[in-house]
Parts: sequence; C-alpha cells; structure tokens
Amino acid sequence: MDFAGRNIIVTGGASGIGKAITEGIVEGKGHAIIVDMNMENAERIRHNLGENNVSCYKVNLADHQETREVFSQILTDFGQIHGLANNAGIVSTVPFEEVTQEEWDKVVAINLTSVYTTISVLFPAMKAKKYGRIVNVASVAAKRGGGLLGTSAYAASKAGVIGLTKAIAREGALFGVACNGVCPSYTITPMTSILSEEKKERVLSTIPMNRGADPKEIANVILFYLSDLSSFATGEISDVDGGVTMDG
Repeated sequence: MDFAGRNIIVTGGASGIGKAITEGIVEGKGHAIIVDMNMENAERIRHNLGENNVSCYKVNLADHQETREVFSQILTDFGQIHGLANNAGIVSTVPFEEVTQEEWDKVVAINLTSVYTTISVLFPAMKAKKYGRIVNVASVAAKRGGGLLGTSAYAASKAGVIGLTKAIAREGALFGVACNGVCPSYTITPMTSILSEEKKERVLSTIPMNRGADPKEIANVILFYLSDLSSFATGEISDVDGGVTMDG
C-alpha cells in the first residue's frame, strides 16, 4: 500500500495493533505520527523505523482538552494530515453490577470521547483539503454486547464508535473524507495479556479459527482503509475476528 507523501496519525501507536499500523505506514513510504502515553516505546519505534519516518507526541486521551491542544499542534506542525487511525483503547472486564461510575466514565472517555475529539480537530482541515482517511477501531464486543473479553462499559463505548463512524462517513462523503471502522476479536497484544489460561481457552473456543489474531492481521485491514485502495468505501464496519460475527 502506497502512503508516499502522507502524514498519518496512529493513536496508541507504540504497541500492539497500533505498532503494526505504524510499521505498515512506514513500509508504504508514509510518515507515521504516534500519539501515545508511552514515550519510551514510541521513541524506540521511531529509532527502529527511522527518525525521519516517525514523529511522536505524548497525549492523555482521557483528557479532552489536552487531546484537542496536542492534535491542533500536530495539524500546525504538519500542515496536512491525510489519515487518522483511532486505535487507542482500554478494556473493562467486570460484570455490569460491578461497573462503577468512575470505571464507566474512564472507559467512555478513552474509547469513545477521544475518538470524537481527535476527529473533531482534524475533520474541518480534511474537509477543506477534500481528502481524509479515518479509521476507528471498534470491537466485536460492540455487536455481541461483550462476551469475549470486554463487558458492558467496553461494549457500549465501542458500539458508540460504530455509530460515530457511520455518522462521520455520511457527513464527510461529499468532501473526500472517508470514515470506516474495524472490529477485531481477541488479538495477541499487551492489553489481552491479562487473560488467565482458563479465560484464554474459553475465548478461543468461541472463535471458529480457534486462535487469536496477530496484530498485523488487524493492522492490514486498517491500512487498507487508510490507503487509496479503499477509495469507494466509507461507513463500512469490517469484522476482523476469525469468524466470530459473520454478519451480513
């Protein structure tokens, strides 16, 4: 996939699926902009992929004011942002009755509100340039109501991401701004390493392929939507889940 001359932001780009997206952008000759809290990992990736190929910005996505300020600065620094992969997120695994207001607010702030905030900063500029590729990472939990790893707060936040993705796709379509979503299932990343072996086996038993995804397998679909290979696709929500959902 060709990303030559493109500046693409990846939230949570310092590990897991985000790291694989970052690597794919650089492999396609693009410039990856990592937005993450973990600057040690981000700078290591930058060093490995080439300091001219990657930029790093520290952002606490739970803080909408900080997010807005840093994304505005990124836009100023680069002039044009061609793509955005909203990949960062946290998981919530507790039963509904144990979800506190604090837990709910944190999960929604990072998984949903940050997606709104990042896009709201970039959307007017993309619209003015008549070009933008936005990809939001949701989850199969959004369609199933949880059941694999995340539970109610997680599922609700990711379902919100799907609705927001479609709304932005509808409003951006006439202005060259595409917005698509990707719904992974169990992926082998630091975030899912918290699973016990028993829980892991239970999760795998619900996946027809009976395995977890390599982060690159999820990243490949995200990269497709970030590229011009997907030029006639917008508002699409793609399951990359080993056969869990199989919806029409």
